Amino acid sequence: MRAQFVLSEIWIGLRRNLTMTIAVIITVAISLSLFGTGLLINQQVNEMRRFWDERIQMTVFLCTESSTTSVCQEEGAATDEDRQAIEDELRSMPEVTDVRYVPLDEAYADFEERFAGDEALVEATEEGDIPDNFRVSVRDSGEVDGVSDRIASMDGIDSISDDQAVLDQFFELLDGLKWGALTVAFVQLAAAALLIGNTIRLSAYSRRRETGIMRLVGASNFYIQLPFLLEGVVAGLLGGFIASAFIVGAKFTLLDRVQSWFQFDITLGLGSVFYVIGVTIILGVLICLVASFITLRRYLKV
Repeated sequence: MRAQFVLSEIWIGLRRNLTMTIAVIITVAISLSLFGTGLLINQQVNEMRRFWDERIQMTVFLCTESSTTSVCQEEGAATDEDRQAIEDELRSMPEVTDVRYVPLDEAYADFEERFAGDEALVEATEEGDIPDNFRVSVRDSGEVDGVSDRIASMDGIDSISDDQAVLDQFFELLDGLKWGALTVAFVQLAAAALLIGNTIRLSAYSRRRETGIMRLVGASNFYIQLPFLLEGVVAGLLGGFIASAFIVGAKFTLLDRVQSWFQFDITLGLGSVFYVIGVTIILGVLICLVASFITLRRYLKV
């Protein structure tokens, strides 16, 4: 009997303030969608960072007869002694996990493969224009600069490059998207909390006669407040369920497309998506519940 009464009161409250309830659900859904998308982007970025941290390589280009840098022009092409000294120094570093020497012909073949789509560039480049080099793998991407600094002044080195700079720019872009989505989401969640507070206040005001009678017959505060609190929970749940559809859509239309553009062999599993959906639904319910509770305790004294 009591459960039936509570359910009927929830339905009456939602129906009396239908437009406000719809506004709350839409606001909660939008804010949770942005929040969930931000969490998904964060997980994707973390997986990509972990993937690339294990694969970042340095390339140490050696001086050739055609090198244009002032160091190479003054000292000439790298000698066999220079190459051996550089290799010995690299292999002596504990942070270096692998060193591979790439001779001229192999370096040119690799260049042709990488720029196969730019025929003009490949045709304008001849074998010997691409310097022989060392491909160096490091234990951690944060140690690239230290290794580079230690060998930069050695004889026979033309230049040193690594993948870190390019990847940092890409990850900065994804970080910007993530923080942008989360910032807008928190603003929207604050707006949703205000909306749910006003909705509960209007609902309580329209039923002030019923709540007054309940208090006179000895009903407890919890029993009187329960229908109003559950109204907020229902709005949060509906907003969370709608947001779940947007989160799934963001996963398959945004993140998977980014992965295909950049050919990353990393895909977030359904477990990650369900985790984000669970977190967003719980967050939506808690925000609506807390906003309802504060409204009842501080303003209406039901």
